[in-house]
Amino acid sequence: MDTPHPVSFAQAFRFWLKLGFISFGGPAGQIAIMHRELVEQKRWISESRFLHALNYCMLLPGPEAQQLATYIGWLMHRTWGGIVAGALFVLPSLFILIGLSWVYVAFGNVPWVAGLLYGIKPAVAAIVLQAVHRIGSKTLKKPTLAPVLWAIAASSFIAIYVFSVPFPWIVMAAALVGWLGAHWAPQQFSGAGGHGATKAHTPVAGQADWVIGDHTPTPAHAHFKPSRLATVLVIDAALWLAPMGALVAWRGWDGVLAQMAWFFTKAALLTFGGAYAVLPYVYQGAVVHFGWLSGAQMIDGLALGETTPGPLIMVVAFVGFVGGWAKEVLGSDAQFLGAALAATVVTWFTFLPSFVFILAGGPQVESTHGKLQFTAPLTAITAAVVGVIASLALFFIAHIAIKSGASGSFASRVDWLALLLAALAAVALLRYKVGVIPVIAACALAGLAVRMLGGT
Repeated sequence: MDTPHPVSFAQAFRFWLKLGFISFGGPAGQIAIMHRELVEQKRWISESRFLHALNYCMLLPGPEAQQLATYIGWLMHRTWGGIVAGALFVLPSLFILIGLSWVYVAFGNVPWVAGLLYGIKPAVAAIVLQAVHRIGSKTLKKPTLAPVLWAIAASSFIAIYVFSVPFPWIVMAAALVGWLGAHWAPQQFSGAGGHGATKAHTPVAGQADWVIGDHTPTPAHAHFKPSRLATVLVIDAALWLAPMGALVAWRGWDGVLAQMAWFFTKAALLTFGGAYAVLPYVYQGAVVHFGWLSGAQMIDGLALGETTPGPLIMVVAFVGFVGGWAKEVLGSDAQFLGAALAATVVTWFTFLPSFVFILAGGPQVESTHGKLQFTAPLTAITAAVVGVIASLALFFIAHIAIKSGASGSFASRVDWLALLLAALAAVALLRYKVGVIPVIAACALAGLAVRMLGGT
């Protein structure tokens, strides 16, 4: 077995920059990309360390994929590593969305985006199915070995898909089952779920070990220190108060930008369960209360957000841009600059808490690695997440299966082309191990061709 080489900051920077441009597919697809790249190909972090970090991020409000990138970047290269990883996960999407939002408000329609999105949606459904397979096969193992974990996954699927149980309740219930299981059925969680199961993650002969492996000592910077925690919290408070104070001093508390900053700070703390969980709150505030954009524009923004890399919650940048454009925050002579400033303000206040959660909480999480009383609840959460992601896959499949606005018999309303694209994408990903980006690109081009030819 080869000795792993340390990862330089420059190597990590190049990877995080690339990830920012290829992180399509929502959180499930983004996590699948990071798992394939970091665990299986580059071998920068082992399976159990990856899942340990992921489970913590699942507990937090905010975009879990971006937080996972921040956590791994921090673990490898200290605070600046985490900041770079998290920022590069977001910045490409911000710049792309500013450009697309300008096209949207300036020209009124984006028909080519509709065509690309028609093809991307089936690809996203296939990517989510791949994530279910990847995470489920690593976490659940055989039903005879871990029936409790399978039961957790199935219960989570039914709870969220059939009964619409809020995601935080599912996470807490799974954590409770895991905590009890660590005492009453430890074998269910130590050998089946990935945490503490080193045998399942041992590299094969001739293959390099992971840079951060199951038994790699916690680096010095990842040990908990009260002084470090206090420093992180003070800096965070300054990074929130300084721009907020500047916005209030400039246009007052009732100014558009100050109100956006405060509203999206609150939204950032409510995003348990992903972007879809917080979108109703954003809709109610941005559309109904503040009138920054219309309901139809909000739906169009979601479509644009799905066509870009980065977390889906980046749709808030579209909300900020359109609101800044409509309210002319820098005057009618600088509509684009005002809208771009609003999008940037919204993005800053939405993502700032995510960095704090990782940089402040990371040391405590690292101290629990390999301890069953702490890792068993996280393993149970992973099992629950498998069920939740499976429900998301079914939601996407159901969403693409029926033509929008179609009437007539059931067979005439089924979008057979979209289902065919999803099936082909799934076969390419699962059977032939084709990369995510080629699959997305091929499906997007196919969708564009179908729309241009009037096929749907």
